[in-house]
Amino acid sequence: MDESNITPNTSNQQLVLNGDNESATALLEKQARRRDNLRDVTFLEYMTVGILCFVNLINYMDRFTVAGVLGDVKQEFQIGDDMAGLLQTVFVVAYMVFAPIFGYLGDRYSRRNIMAFGVALWSLTTFMGSFLRNYSWFAVFRGLVGIGEASYSTIAPTIISDLFVGNVRTKMLALFYFAIPVGSGMGYIVGSLTGAVAGDWRWGLRVTPFLGAIAVGLILWPMQDPERGQAEESQIKATSYREDLQSLIKNRSFMMSTLAFTCVAFVTGALAWWGPQYIYLGLTLQPDVDITIESVSYKFGLVGMSAGAVGVPLGAALAQRLRARAPNADPLLCAAGVLASAPLVYLGLVTVARHRALAYFFIFLGMLTLNLTWSIVADVILYVVIPPRRSTAEAFQILISHMFGDAGSPYLVGVISESLKRSLSPDPAEEPSQTVQFRSLQYALFVTCFVEVIGGVFFLLTSLYIVRDKQKVDRAIAEADGQNREPSHIAAHETHTIED
Repeated sequence: MDESNITPNTSNQQLVLNGDNESATALLEKQARRRDNLRDVTFLEYMTVGILCFVNLINYMDRFTVAGVLGDVKQEFQIGDDMAGLLQTVFVVAYMVFAPIFGYLGDRYSRRNIMAFGVALWSLTTFMGSFLRNYSWFAVFRGLVGIGEASYSTIAPTIISDLFVGNVRTKMLALFYFAIPVGSGMGYIVGSLTGAVAGDWRWGLRVTPFLGAIAVGLILWPMQDPERGQAEESQIKATSYREDLQSLIKNRSFMMSTLAFTCVAFVTGALAWWGPQYIYLGLTLQPDVDITIESVSYKFGLVGMSAGAVGVPLGAALAQRLRARAPNADPLLCAAGVLASAPLVYLGLVTVARHRALAYFFIFLGMLTLNLTWSIVADVILYVVIPPRRSTAEAFQILISHMFGDAGSPYLVGVISESLKRSLSPDPAEEPSQTVQFRSLQYALFVTCFVEVIGGVFFLLTSLYIVRDKQKVDRAIAEADGQNREPSHIAAHETHTIED
């Protein structure tokens, strides 16, 4: 079943068949406004969002704890930039490969049980991995962490979509995605501070598993698992997995926004993984600077948290305001944010070795403008895809965006950096100097600026199709609801005739 090919049976049918498209659109908009404005939000629904935000927070804390102690990890396992980048690549590859599986399950089975299993898995494997002394086994367990996180990240946004609609949904998604940059920043901070206090970087990996155990209990008991399409009163039934994928591939807004978000994921993955290490190398080139990688990770985490705390809600607020003026405002705003981020990231990269405060300022602005896109892209996916295939859509986007985005970007930057070290060193046989290490990583990170421009172009292309695709979903929900109600109308009419 495709949302554009549902046979109408209600008053909407008559409007469409009679060619009164304007009246049909007005009716659909009226129904959407009614659902958005008249439905009361309960305490349990707010609590569910709070639980999802808490789990998302520790989810990203766990993901970037290793990045906060990356220098210590490299020394422990005696590896270079390429193998250090491979740790994140292994994690993301497992994450993206298993996302479609959990997406399929999430559209058909208990989302509560699936998420509880995933959180328990990544909590346990993170804790066990902190005791490993072999690099290969440590990398394997980072992959197992990725499997667990795939189950949660794929399904959680769809629960929010089934609890809320309209601007309320946008606000709740902004709150949910607010936890991503904040959690990522806390990962750097918790990893670096805990490792420094304990005198062993491994203790930084043992904080989030205990929080994960609490999260499992919250998911299994007080959290709600609503009916799919509940907030929109959708009566659309689930279709086969093949039909789901065919529909998503034909959905231009979904595909273009996914390609755009792939570019965002590429940049975010590279900067998040290599940012502290790069800043540390740059600051050590300045005279009379006494700095440690732990202190740099701590400050980088604060910058990331601040950028997310401002950028994510700002993007959601701007989107709500601009939608009234332009129906395709969402992708246009994302395009503006990504295109503005490119020169800011470049300025942050080139000023690190000279002006510490200025470099942090430009990095903050570059992250802020990039964070404008997070909640908006999530909202776009949910309103251009019908309710019973939204978990599949989330999974499909995770697969594409991570496969061509942050699955390879940390490793790619590491490989380019190692290659440049050999070419920039006067004697390739000797250990590269601090300056060569810094320049090599800097030139490798310049790739992110070009990728951001490509992402901006894909967001602009999304704006060409998004209005039409959203109307298809609204019409599909209204027509499916009409099909479900029609038999009861007929039965009521027949009963009334018999009584007469």
